[in-house]
Amino acid sequence: MNLDFSKNKDGLLPAVIQDNNTNKVLMLGYLNKESLKLTLSTNIVHFYSRKKQRIWKKGEESGNELNVVSLKEDCDLDTLLIKVNPVGPVCHKGFDTCFEEINISNNFIDILENIIEYRKNNSDKSSYISNLFNMGTNKIAQKLGEEAVEMVIESKDSNPKLFLEESADLLFHYLILLQNKGFKLENVINVLKKRHK
Repeated sequence: MNLDFSKNKDGLLPAVIQDNNTNKVLMLGYLNKESLKLTLSTNIVHFYSRKKQRIWKKGEESGNELNVVSLKEDCDLDTLLIKVNPVGPVCHKGFDTCFEEINISNNFIDILENIIEYRKNNSDKSSYISNLFNMGTNKIAQKLGEEAVEMVIESKDSNPKLFLEESADLLFHYLILLQNKGFKLENVINVLKKRHK
């Protein structure tokens, strides 16, 4: 990384902090050479505080650290994009982001997976998802198989609405089975990416 710290009089580089999973921008901070070195060596974001006039590890008091996933410099080598997995809210006022946004994905599959995970971990007798998890892997797999057969049957007909509904049922139950086995769709996508290479 050949960053240019000379463009600002104070020798600081702005760093845009982005959630690696949701792609939400969490905050903007500043790094000097020493805080960048600490960030790289610990994989936890360290900033230079202009207010405190010292290096500080994000979350040093709250425990809400920013675990580094990747760093990327911009085309002028004077700004960083740091993708992170945040531990807790990022803003000192208690918000998920310093822009008072809720840090959730706009991707509906992510939202659905979060609901499934919640129902898995917080059993509720009135919840279809919770009841499936309580019945175990065999029942979830059986239900997925039934949905697959129904989708195949609808694919042979010419009713696009029913085909899409059965496709949605199949995907929904597949996501449940994945979580029952300790995975999410991203794990499957990563396998496909490796095969694509």
